[in-house]
Amino acid sequence: MKFIILGCGSSMGVPRPDGFFGNCDPKNKRNYRTRCSALLKTSDENILIDTSPDLRQQLLRHKIKKIDRVLYSHMHADQTHGINDLRSFFLKNKKPLSVIADKPTSIHLKKSFSYCFQSFNKEYPATLKLKMITKNILINDLKKKLYIKSVKVKHGSVHSICYIVDKKLAYISDVSKIYSKDFKFFKNLKYLILDCLWYRSHPSHLNLETSLNLIKIFSPKKAILTNLHSDLDYNVLKKKLPKKIIPAYDGLTLNL
Repeated sequence: MKFIILGCGSSMGVPRPDGFFGNCDPKNKRNYRTRCSALLKTSDENILIDTSPDLRQQLLRHKIKKIDRVLYSHMHADQTHGINDLRSFFLKNKKPLSVIADKPTSIHLKKSFSYCFQSFNKEYPATLKLKMITKNILINDLKKKLYIKSVKVKHGSVHSICYIVDKKLAYISDVSKIYSKDFKFFKNLKYLILDCLWYRSHPSHLNLETSLNLIKIFSPKKAILTNLHSDLDYNVLKKKLPKKIIPAYDGLTLNL
């Protein structure tokens, strides 16, 4: 299995649409960040996590021609507004693509993107089929049955879903607090991919200090910081980090 970080930028990406790079050096390719999405690639399936507004660009860059399922972390725009780009997979497969989300995200998706989930006429049929999230999502890899565990975490005034793949990798792009009752699921992982917006505090995200504190508690073999704002230059941030912790960059691929 492979896990690909398709995008690791915060809500406006780096650079912003107006060309603003903040503290990031535009000469470093790893400072060019699209909005957060990720792909789990098994021998049988391509499972997408979130539909970034930059999804089309991400899929073309990585030559991803197949999506089997989509998992949503939460309802915010930078995780959902690329949803229309999933239509191409309906056209290719001639059947609606399965989309998995919790109840608040499902309500938001059906309200904001109703045309994706209901048929208006023969020319514009429903392209997506919404399914409610479960605690353990079955996946297949080389005829092995594996599971993705879903864990609810706090993201400011809403909740977000963390996905833990085969007890090896946790992906938490948007989080302000992980509940202590769930700490046991995050300990001793091979990879922990964790929100780290910037150096300052934020009500809905972890910052560098709080991210490092959680990494110390969970002690993964390797930690990757994602959802990076334009405040965080790749090289500057990397120099501040211990060897087992690195900043994410678009296209970072991990072997599971």
